[in-house]
Amino acid sequence: MKRKPIIITLLVVFLITSLTVFFLNKEKILEKIGISSDYAGTSKPCDCETSWFPHEKTPAPAEGDGSPFDSSTTTNCMFHQWSWQKFLWVTKPMPNGNPFFLDSLQLVSSQMEDVAPQLGIKLVLSSINQAGFRGVLVSNPKFNNVADTVFYSIHVNNLLKEKAVLMASLINSGKMPVSNLETFPVGALELKVSWIDINAIPKNEQANYFTTKAAVLNKKKQYVEKTVALLGMHVVGVVKNHPEFIWATFEHKDMAPVYDKKRDEVSSAKEMLFYEKGKTTGIKGITWDTITNLPAVANKAFILYEYGVPKDLKTGKFMKTSQSEPTNFDNIANINKCVAANLKDVFKNYFYNGSVWLDFDGVSPENQAKAIVTRDISSALPDSLVRGSVNLANITMETYTQTFKSDIHGINNTNLVSCFDCHQASNFDSTRPGNSPLFLSHIFGDYLLLTKPKATLSAKNANKSKSAKEIRIEEIEAKKFEQLKEFIKKNQ
Repeated sequence: MKRKPIIITLLVVFLITSLTVFFLNKEKILEKIGISSDYAGTSKPCDCETSWFPHEKTPAPAEGDGSPFDSSTTTNCMFHQWSWQKFLWVTKPMPNGNPFFLDSLQLVSSQMEDVAPQLGIKLVLSSINQAGFRGVLVSNPKFNNVADTVFYSIHVNNLLKEKAVLMASLINSGKMPVSNLETFPVGALELKVSWIDINAIPKNEQANYFTTKAAVLNKKKQYVEKTVALLGMHVVGVVKNHPEFIWATFEHKDMAPVYDKKRDEVSSAKEMLFYEKGKTTGIKGITWDTITNLPAVANKAFILYEYGVPKDLKTGKFMKTSQSEPTNFDNIANINKCVAANLKDVFKNYFYNGSVWLDFDGVSPENQAKAIVTRDISSALPDSLVRGSVNLANITMETYTQTFKSDIHGINNTNLVSCFDCHQASNFDSTRPGNSPLFLSHIFGDYLLLTKPKATLSAKNANKSKSAKEIRIEEIEAKKFEQLKEFIKKNQ
């Protein structure tokens, strides 16, 4: 007779334990069965927040203690919400009409040197080379009877720059080893923005782009004032428990078509900014020829995967990767619709193309840093760390590095390409090998080598017309290219 109360007690304990486990992991459980959950735990689609609007009043997203990321469990949706809110915050219009990032962040070169205003204009554009193969993206001349080149700018905040300067000083002075577990602080932020001369866009469409004045370096190495249109933006920031950064990207709508997996082709019935109307097959439109320094096929740039979410070419179904689909894809699509319905200014014409981050739920800060330097963070295979859009790229910034395969039919879940394929924890300076989470930022690695104590120039280099700084920058680019080739070899 005594067994009945014991059994009942055990059942009650089991029920309480089960409910506790469920509520502690509710967001992950809901996500696994295809339901997104907000921070409060209510099941609903991944939506924007009413507090983000109107745009001129968008607050900065919570990122540190007490934020949604200050938890041992996260949801897919919260990363998409951070991405959109951060983009809206950095682009929110200030009283003078400029977006926040142009007035409040520091414009720097790819070696993290301050860029001085030219012609009395703060936005100075001189960089035309994409990362990796140093490809150059030129607009389709049939779109508006002119072929213009895309330019790039880099903007950072004090948190990122001050940490980078301090760490580079310590490493270059020998007070800190190249291999370390230092990370950038919560709130560290870097933007990369793509721009083009407004004349590349038909007049009846120009009002759909954010435009501003810029001092643009021409082929004669002279700065000229131009009106430029914003095409795309990488928003890269650190939040609590994510020292690897969240890598989010945004683009203007309708610049290039998406590859049609069912038809095994890409086509457009109209002229687009980077795609000449008609159809094409294969990978050549997004392949950069390092011998000719030209795209393999001009004016046929396309988006390999919508929202950076890979699909199998044969079946058209989502590839089996580390990221749950279609939840992630649907969350991106839904939050884009939500923002578009609420945003009233010119930025309603831009969309969120996805983001990537690492799964660090329940991982201590020390082990997060260790994972960055020891794990293969570029892998998108099941059970790997990467989350979000596992083949993420921006059509204006990674045009020619959306894949490292030469045949589109050879792409599978073992060779997908995202930010983490190039942004890894290893120093590209082979004379000082080492690993650190700091090297995830390319501008840190560039700055570290640029400020490395300079050896005496050889007679060969001393006779060149180039300055020691120009020679060092060439060295940086060469070493980075060598590292990229190693990454590609590993990926294939």
